[in-house]
Amino acid sequence: MTTASRRAEVERVTKETRIRVSVDLDGSGRSELATGIGFFDHMLEQIARHGLVDLAVQAHGDLHIDGHHTVEDVGITLGQAFARAVGDKAGVRRYGHAYVPLDEALSRVVVDLSGRPELIWNVRFTRAMIGEFDVDLAHEFFQGFVNHALVTVHVDNLRGDNAHHQCETVFKAFARALRMAVEPDPRAAGAIPSTKGSL
Repeated sequence: MTTASRRAEVERVTKETRIRVSVDLDGSGRSELATGIGFFDHMLEQIARHGLVDLAVQAHGDLHIDGHHTVEDVGITLGQAFARAVGDKAGVRRYGHAYVPLDEALSRVVVDLSGRPELIWNVRFTRAMIGEFDVDLAHEFFQGFVNHALVTVHVDNLRGDNAHHQCETVFKAFARALRMAVEPDPRAAGAIPSTKGSL
C-alpha cells in the first residue's frame, strides 16, 4: 500500500455546480476549503483534521437558490475521490467506529468499507438552521458520499440540545470512524478484508 495509491482528485461539473475535490488518505489533516457556505467549510475541516486526511474542496454552486446542490455535489465528488483513493482496500481494517462528544452532544458513527452504499441516519436536530446552513443538508452530504464511495455508514446522534454541537459531533465521529476503517492493518499482510476476496 503506497501513499501514491491513496490520493485522488475528482472534478464534477453540472449546470448547477462546479466541484473539484482532492484527497490524500495518508495526510496530516490539512485542508483548503471554499464552498461558499461557512458552516459547511467548518464541517469539512473536521473531516480533514480528525480523519488525518489532506482535503481540498473548491465549489462554485447556485447559492442564489440555496445550498442544496452545492452540499450534495460536494458529498458526491468527495465520495468519488475517496473510492479512487482507497482502491481495492487490500490491507485496510475495513471497519471503523467512533463516539465523539461536544459539551452536551454525543454522536456515534460506524463505517464499513463494504462496497455497498447504505446510510442509516438517526439525527434529529433541535433547530432547522445553523447560521445560513439548513440542517437537512447534512443528510444530503452523507447520502451523496455514501452512494459514490460505496460504503455503509450508520450515524446516530445520541443526545444534544445545541444543533451546532450535534452536527459537529456527527462530522467528527465520521472522520474518526473513517480514519480507523482506512488504516493499514499490520496483521492483514495486504489481504482483502472479506471472505469473498473483494469489496
